[in-house]
Amino acid sequence: MIVSLSFINGFQKIIAEKIFGFWGHIRVQHFEPLRANIAEETPIVRNDTAEYMISHNPQVLSYSIFATKSAILNANGTIEGILMKGISADYSFEKINRFLTKGHWPQFNDTTYSDNIVLSEYTANQLGTDVGKFVLIYFIQTDGSAPRTRKLRVSGLFKTGIDVYDKLYAIGDIKLIQKLNGWSSQDIGGYEINLHDPYTMDLAASEIYEKLPTGWNAQTLRELSPEIFDWLNLQNTNKVILITIMTIVALINLITCLIILLLERTSMIALLKALGARDIQIQRTFLAYGSWIAGIGIVSGTLIGLAICLLQEYTGFIRLNEEAYYVNIAPVYIRYQDVLLVSGGTALVSFAILFIPTLISRKINPSKALRFK
Repeated sequence: MIVSLSFINGFQKIIAEKIFGFWGHIRVQHFEPLRANIAEETPIVRNDTAEYMISHNPQVLSYSIFATKSAILNANGTIEGILMKGISADYSFEKINRFLTKGHWPQFNDTTYSDNIVLSEYTANQLGTDVGKFVLIYFIQTDGSAPRTRKLRVSGLFKTGIDVYDKLYAIGDIKLIQKLNGWSSQDIGGYEINLHDPYTMDLAASEIYEKLPTGWNAQTLRELSPEIFDWLNLQNTNKVILITIMTIVALINLITCLIILLLERTSMIALLKALGARDIQIQRTFLAYGSWIAGIGIVSGTLIGLAICLLQEYTGFIRLNEEAYYVNIAPVYIRYQDVLLVSGGTALVSFAILFIPTLISRKINPSKALRFK
């Protein structure tokens, strides 16, 4: 039970961290209820009052501006469609540094837009390109006019392990998107907000939304990517099913073990009764013996479970198919409150269940049992 909980908790934690790392916890954008998540945003104008409100919200860790634009990459005779995510120099790169596998993030300057672009490893492999090489990028215009072309240098490669990000996004300079769209330097796609605690997403989004200008919206990443979070929440159901099955099996084994002990000691129980021992005394004896056996199992099981989890945490000997599970090493997250609940709960339930087989001792007749000794 400890190993199962730790692996499921680790899996949920690492996937959530990847999602939040790439897109933050909350996005503030123009209110467009029918817009697809991968579509370009209607621009909003940077607002000092809104930025002050966001930055002074006690739940907000940081925020940054962004914009996205659909484009087609061309290299070595191969084309690949992407959604370029434009960011600025004040972007919180520390939260996405874990994804960078080669090269560096775009380098920005004050005078013009950066000609750097960071591709996912998947996109780079599809195009047959690498860090330091140039690619042609054709930006699709929303007014139906001919695509605008730019030559950009691949400055780095990233890999999140999440297909929806690796197969779709590239990262570049927001100034390039502003220039191509004919925006001013104050026009942006929205704000990407990072929180201290992801569990406060709904509360923080509600507080921020109430103070935003008319026509703006604040959405949590759970609302923007419900399919991923629904899949993660499904792991909670798996957790309950696993724990329930393991508990039932453990209790059946414990009851069976004590029944066997009682049957093996039938003659001894009969002799004790013949010598004047009361049923409650015999029950207490076997209850103490059964508790001792259960206690050894709980303590040793807890230590073995923690040892397996710590071994996986430091060595990563259990590996996974990243395309299927979003991670290449089975993640472990030991919540010691869960360990205490599992061990304590198992001890209490086991002690209560031990009363069932000890009732058999009351049915043993001394005269019949000793007759066939």
